[in-house]
Amino acid sequence: MSWLESKDVRGNGAGGPAAQRAVGERSVGAAGGAAPTRVPDPELVERPQRRRFTAAYKLAVLREADALSRPGEIGALLHREGLYSSHLSTWRGQREAGALEALSRPRGRRPAEPLAAENAELRRRLARSEAELEQARRVIEVQGEVCALLGELHGPRGANESSES
Repeated sequence: MSWLESKDVRGNGAGGPAAQRAVGERSVGAAGGAAPTRVPDPELVERPQRRRFTAAYKLAVLREADALSRPGEIGALLHREGLYSSHLSTWRGQREAGALEALSRPRGRRPAEPLAAENAELRRRLARSEAELEQARRVIEVQGEVCALLGELHGPRGANESSES
C-alpha cells in the first residue's frame, strides 16, 4: 500500500466514487447490503446556529489584535478564536464609527413600547364600544318604530271598544 493510499483523504475531494456523496450519506455496502434507512446521522447538525458575539467579546478581541505587532500573531489569534479577518475589519469600522451601543444591540425587531401597545389596545376597545353603541341605537330605533306601529294599530280600536260599552 502506498503512502497516499494509507492517508485519509476523504475531505479533499480525492476519495473516489464515495467522495461524490453528501456528508451524511452512507454507501449501501456499509449498511450490510440492506436498503438505506432514514435514520438521521448524529454527526450532522439539524440546523446550524448563527454565532453571536457580545460587545465585550468584540472589544476584547479588538484590543488584543491591536496589541499584537509581530507577523503571524493576528492570524494565530483569529485561528484560536475561530474568527475571520473580516470580523476584525467590520468590528473596527463599528468601533471607529462610535457604534459601541450598536455592537451590543440585539438583532431583530425592537420590542413595542408599552405606551404604544396600551394605546393600540384602547383604540380597539373604543372601536368595539362604538360598534356596540351603534347597534344599541339601531335596536332602540326599531323598538320605537314597532311601538309606534302597535300604538297606531291598538289605539283606534281600543278607543272604539271603550266608547261602545
